[in-house]
Amino acid sequence: MSRQTLRVLVVDDSALYRKMLLNVLGRISGVEVVGVAEHGAEAVEMVATLRPDVLTLDVQMPELDGIGVLRALRERGVDCRTIMVSSLTQQGAPIATEAMLEGAFDVVAKPMDLAPHEAREFLHQQLVEKFEAVRASHQIAKGPASAPRGREAGRACGFDVVAIASSTGGPPVLREILSALPGEFPVPVLIVQHMPPVFTASLAKRLNEVCSLEVVEATDRMRVEPGKVYIAPGGVHLTVRRLEDVVRTRLLDAPPRHGCRPSFDVLGESLVEAYRGRVVAAVLTGMGCDGLEACRQLKAEGASVLAQTAETCAVFGMPKCVIEAGLADGVLPPDGVAMALVAMARKRHQG
Repeated sequence: MSRQTLRVLVVDDSALYRKMLLNVLGRISGVEVVGVAEHGAEAVEMVATLRPDVLTLDVQMPELDGIGVLRALRERGVDCRTIMVSSLTQQGAPIATEAMLEGAFDVVAKPMDLAPHEAREFLHQQLVEKFEAVRASHQIAKGPASAPRGREAGRACGFDVVAIASSTGGPPVLREILSALPGEFPVPVLIVQHMPPVFTASLAKRLNEVCSLEVVEATDRMRVEPGKVYIAPGGVHLTVRRLEDVVRTRLLDAPPRHGCRPSFDVLGESLVEAYRGRVVAAVLTGMGCDGLEACRQLKAEGASVLAQTAETCAVFGMPKCVIEAGLADGVLPPDGVAMALVAMARKRHQG
């Protein structure tokens, strides 16, 4: 897609937010608003005629909400990136999370309790990042992604934790991988999914409903135990610390890394200290290179690294960085990552 203009349809039942979105989008280079819809049913019809590249889609709307729009577009076979626009509330988060699990490209938070000019700047910053990710999603490099496929089971069976890095397009991939892991999976799973606060709690709750493993949003000083999945809370860094034979979570309010908080690189540094090389790291879909330095350090200690294939990524950024650095022991689709983890766990038990 390069710098081709992105054609955008704005969908929101609030006149205030329609006006704000139009103002913000008008200041983003390479973006053209081709239409405005006030509710979901109207949006579905306008997509059919306007064929936009991107929808900014309100989550909660009368008649047909954001999830209903996503399902209607999927039924019609429409290929359109959808950016959900949701308020950071306990009420809005579950719906936005479900939308991402239904295939929404990403989510931005509606600014709350800010002065009008601050709200516009907040929204502008978020949308610039998301539109760059949309562009990146159309630039999938196929080259190195098939080289190490024969080594998908990793280099060693001795591991005591699985760590997963995930960003844009990650929630449905996480659901596919975690739902394939058995309830008796023998090690803990730590996940950094780049999402705003509130949404990570909702994601953990939703994944817990469909997985055999217990899935929780990590809190400070939780004991890290086999058979449990810990998702980093949005807005803080997740790390771990070992004291004798007990590993506990530590949440840090440190500056963002690569613009991300939580950051997988921050988690990875603590994994080196707590587990040395007894780690399997999986780097999934997402923009940027968060996870590269973590994988470099972990690999130097003897850890195994898996990366998601280009053709299954919403954005082939994070896995591409790891692959091109020669750090990936296996490059696999989501179901292949799950099968590799199960196989490695089986060999670990047998060994």
